[in-house]
Amino acid sequence: MLELFLVTQQSTFSTEVVVWIVGSILLVASIILLIWQRKAGRELSMELSHLEKMKKHNVEYELVLKAMRLCTWHIDVAARTITYDNDFRERNDCFMPEPGTSLDVLVEAMADADKKRIQKSLEEICEGDKDKYHEISQIRSSQDGSYYWTESYATVTTRDTEGKPLVIVGTSMCIDERKEMESALVIARNKAEESDRLKSAFIANMSHEIRTPLNAIIGFTSVLPDIDGDEERKELIGLIQENNQKLLRIIDDVMNISKIESGKEKLVMTSFELNDFIRSVMDGHVPNLQPGVSLSAMFNQSALNVTTDMDRLREILNHLLSNAVKFTSKGSIIIGYDAPHEGRVRLWVQDTGKGISPEHQERVFERFFKVDEYIPGAGLGLSICRTMAYSIGGDVGVESTLGEGSKFWVDLPIK
Repeated sequence: MLELFLVTQQSTFSTEVVVWIVGSILLVASIILLIWQRKAGRELSMELSHLEKMKKHNVEYELVLKAMRLCTWHIDVAARTITYDNDFRERNDCFMPEPGTSLDVLVEAMADADKKRIQKSLEEICEGDKDKYHEISQIRSSQDGSYYWTESYATVTTRDTEGKPLVIVGTSMCIDERKEMESALVIARNKAEESDRLKSAFIANMSHEIRTPLNAIIGFTSVLPDIDGDEERKELIGLIQENNQKLLRIIDDVMNISKIESGKEKLVMTSFELNDFIRSVMDGHVPNLQPGVSLSAMFNQSALNVTTDMDRLREILNHLLSNAVKFTSKGSIIIGYDAPHEGRVRLWVQDTGKGISPEHQERVFERFFKVDEYIPGAGLGLSICRTMAYSIGGDVGVESTLGEGSKFWVDLPIK
């Protein structure tokens, strides 16, 4: 019995030891499993957070591309091919080749003036000679073959073990609007510089042109009381009056330009008979003709009614006739007009004066330009003619042969 009891106790103890060991193992396994689950849970949470950040980053990346109206592309350096990945440019006809297109196709699409430069820049970044790429060029559109402005940036993103580029990524954008703005700014700057130049020229010329008759008026007036002879006094008074008229014409020219360009003087459209109007303008210039010079009219038809600003047309014809009288020392001056055509008529003043060389025929309409600096005048008359002609929807021009004479014309709408 005692032996049986001892065996039974020993068996029970062994069973308890086994149970305790198994329980310990299970406990340790449970703890390890719990720790692993918590670690896996943290890793999963981090991965989910990373995916959420990636998703947010992709959304922001796409938003930036859309906002900047960019396209993205990458170059496979080994194959020398380009693939466009995303395109958010505003134009629908931008250059967009098939994936894996040769870089030669890209270069060929460039404007002739840009091809060599773009090819050189691409070769330099592909060879690793430089890390960045930035070029502005014109490239052919995919629809009508016209060219548009594009600006591109690129950088090397992947290199081999020797540091040679493997992949280049870049972006491009259309910059037509910016180029138009730059062009407009350049034009505005040139106009401002030209305006400043003209202002300086105006002041210099006016000071000279006003001083000349003014000095004559002051000088002759100061000596007039000391002159006793009637003939000599009469001659001096004539010179004073002549210089008074010169000064008045200069001031009138300046006032006319100022009024027209400020837009304060409105057009006054009047219907009148052109033949009688031309005769009345002619009569005012007959006393100023040089000896041996004739002034006549040549009308295409017996009567022609026109509707325009009479005062401005009178001013134009007066300037043209004054120039013809001034530069014609022999021969004739003829004023007339051609047959009306499509609601317009061309009036002209033809003379047998000095004529104008071809290189000066356009410049004579510039302010203060004078072919002959020794001939009196401010150089404003023809500039005023053009400005006034433009204001009534017309134009002026000249046909001339040096040494034979000139034919100045003004083309106007007549209704």
